[in-house]
Amino acid sequence: MLSLYGRSALTGRPVRLETRAGAITALDEVDDAPPLWLLPGLVDIQVNGYAGADVNGADVQASTIASMVEALWARGTTTVFPTVVTGSQQAMERCLMAVARARALSPLIAHSVPRVHVEGPCISSEEGPRGAHAAQYIRPPSWAEFDGWQEACGHIVGVVTLAPELSGALAYIGQLARLGVTVAIGHTSARPDQIGAAVEAGATLSTHLGNGSHAMLARLDNYVWEQLGEDRLWASFIFDGHHLPPPVMRSMVRAKGVERSVLVSDAVSLAGATPGIYSAAVGGAVRLSQDGRLEVLGTGYLAGSTSDLLAGVANAVRLVGLDMATSLRLATTNPARLTGLDGPGGRGSLEPGASADVAVVSWPSPSAPPVVVATVVAGQVVYRDEAAGDLAACLR
Repeated sequence: MLSLYGRSALTGRPVRLETRAGAITALDEVDDAPPLWLLPGLVDIQVNGYAGADVNGADVQASTIASMVEALWARGTTTVFPTVVTGSQQAMERCLMAVARARALSPLIAHSVPRVHVEGPCISSEEGPRGAHAAQYIRPPSWAEFDGWQEACGHIVGVVTLAPELSGALAYIGQLARLGVTVAIGHTSARPDQIGAAVEAGATLSTHLGNGSHAMLARLDNYVWEQLGEDRLWASFIFDGHHLPPPVMRSMVRAKGVERSVLVSDAVSLAGATPGIYSAAVGGAVRLSQDGRLEVLGTGYLAGSTSDLLAGVANAVRLVGLDMATSLRLATTNPARLTGLDGPGGRGSLEPGASADVAVVSWPSPSAPPVVVATVVAGQVVYRDEAAGDLAACLR
């Protein structure tokens, strides 16, 4: 049994959280607790890489995926959807097989990687909507190819992002939805009526809404407005400070509603790297600026994010004006519910019966960056900062 003492990030009250056999067994208020926040482990459904580990690299191995997951544990992310992007069928299956092999390395890695996200290759080939995806590998949907993905990763494809205007896309969406796959609209140049048809077919999510789009759009009649105003669609957002300006961040969450909004990191392997010009698996030649902005060299198009999900939660507090509990909902409860990982034994909450996935965070004020001092996955401490004050009083 493990006991954690701190302040619940969801209520602000001092609590004692107890775990046994990988689940939270009790959450009780106490008179006092160390000045550390207890957060539900973050759920990131779009991660291309992190800290040098590249899900889509030509040399991806099981150890690549495992090192990415372990690095994300140190940032409070306990559920990760490795994201495989547009490439040749062979390359995409190789990446998916690496995920399956990583899950076989350890029960904790398998717990933290319950699903994969396939973003592409069935997306728009137009400049802008295509983003940093390789144009030569864009192709229409193929059920045989989807079966190949499932075989490669052990049948854990949980999210597929595609452009609904492609030939055969609507039937494909329906097939995926019937299997329980979360179908997301993204990297699209669809007409508004094609967005509506995709929703009718079974699409339930907009991937990083506002990004992966044309630089210039019709003022009122376009695919961004159509998705933002469609109440049957959830939307994911990248709150790294580069993908969306703060006024857009605020407006989109207000329009979509907190109950249908999800934060993702869209992190890439260059997260944590020094500024410079790099060759990336996604985007080719890219420039990483001092402020963390990552662009396809010479284009102005973003090539993913160099921030993690906890930074996105902090930006939701600092730049959007959401309170801590609401910001966390966008990165815990909501993505778990969207992808069917909630419920008894599920992710995204601190309630008794939930999976014991918890981040212990020092976060003295909204203007200060949150610092993870310990992370618990399925009831086991997988990361701790031994130099952190009050850690001994928190973990017992």
